[in-house]
Amino acid sequence: MRTAPSPVPQTRARQSGLALAHVASPAAWRGALEMRQADPTVALALRVGFATMVALVGCGLLGFTDVAAFAALGTLSSAFLRYEPYPRLAPKLAVVVGAVIVCAAFGAALGALGLTIWTQVVLLSAAGGLAFWLLQAFRITGPGAAIMVFAAAGAAGFADTAHDVGVVTLAITVGAVFGWVVTMWPALLHPHAPARVAVARALAAASAIEAGDDASESAARHAVSQAREVVALTPRRRVDEHTRELFALIDAAERVVDGGSRDGLDPAHRDFAGLTADLRRIRADVRPPSTTEIAGIEALRPDGVFREGVRRVGDRGILLDVARLTAACLIAGLVAAALGLDHPLWATIGALTALQGAHYRHTVQRGIQRVMGNVVGAMIAVGIFAVEPGYWPLVVVAIVCQTCGEMFVTRNYAVAQIFITTVALVLTSLGASGGAAVAATRVCDTLIGVAIGVLVAAVTIKREDRHHLAA
Repeated sequence: MRTAPSPVPQTRARQSGLALAHVASPAAWRGALEMRQADPTVALALRVGFATMVALVGCGLLGFTDVAAFAALGTLSSAFLRYEPYPRLAPKLAVVVGAVIVCAAFGAALGALGLTIWTQVVLLSAAGGLAFWLLQAFRITGPGAAIMVFAAAGAAGFADTAHDVGVVTLAITVGAVFGWVVTMWPALLHPHAPARVAVARALAAASAIEAGDDASESAARHAVSQAREVVALTPRRRVDEHTRELFALIDAAERVVDGGSRDGLDPAHRDFAGLTADLRRIRADVRPPSTTEIAGIEALRPDGVFREGVRRVGDRGILLDVARLTAACLIAGLVAAALGLDHPLWATIGALTALQGAHYRHTVQRGIQRVMGNVVGAMIAVGIFAVEPGYWPLVVVAIVCQTCGEMFVTRNYAVAQIFITTVALVLTSLGASGGAAVAATRVCDTLIGVAIGVLVAAVTIKREDRHHLAA
């Protein structure tokens, strides 16, 4: 007796159709335009801007303007891992530094070997997939593998000889290592800063609980757990009275979550609001509601970074994401190359950036935001190139835009992309002539990359992503 055919293909096709329809939905565009609340960004943005400034000014003063863009790209290692506790930040950021250097050297080698753009697209799409795999396994947040592929693409276009490979690799190594130093420097001045942000998030999540709302309660419990883990990572020599205050605040948030009654929530909303604002500032005068002893702090410390990363390398979910991201990057790059665009690897980066989203709705939102930001940023860049500025005016533009981009990247990616696109085009013009043609190519490549990235995401949409499609 023959069995009835499985309905799964029909369900998959219908789900993919709904996913594609979501691109044109009002909810997708509202989400793309929403300005979100974010953790402290000014100090972090100034840190990245400072690193960029040192790289570009230093190269200009030393006469290395032809490789200044690569040094500046290397300093973007400082844009990764916001609010990560310093004991985890140091090794994770070292992974980022190594990945940026290896990708840039690999791209430069491809250029020096004189490989065709088709071969470069294939190999750098694979490199992008590997970089994404590494970052996912080690839970490294930030700009993502797009930075690695951008560095590799730029190096491939620059290098013609073995000497060029060495120069590019050295420039990006100096920049990346300096980015690591700039990022770790605050550990000496404000060692509790990441823990304070984590505790502020826990208090905010606890005060946002609505009676009977299971989702808000679950989010609060997760935030409390994360905060406890981050504070537990305080270096042993830095465990002090302020560490005890932070644990006391976590305990208070946990009591509110466990209580869950309306009578207990209203006072918590008022008390936690002020404490959250204080914690997000660099200051030490926080008044906890009680004192606590740090019992069993060693038991609270999570596994080491590398042990955790190695354990996640073979995660099936990560491997599937790597496969679809690599496929999207490859298709986008080949399509752009077939159309004769000058920078087809920008299409690869567009697909990669879109698919770095946490879920399908986020992928669509990032895609819309990337296109919008690229169009406006390209127009700004065209205006800048029209006046034919020299090296130093372009340096000023790059520093200001990089800083502004970091200020907005967690608030609204579209606004951040305006500045990021301007920086990318300015850096590209430092080593070659820039102009309207390059800006137009950037927009076209981005459109191709985002469209293919969203299409691949829709075709391969996960079943658990269905609830993200609700209006």
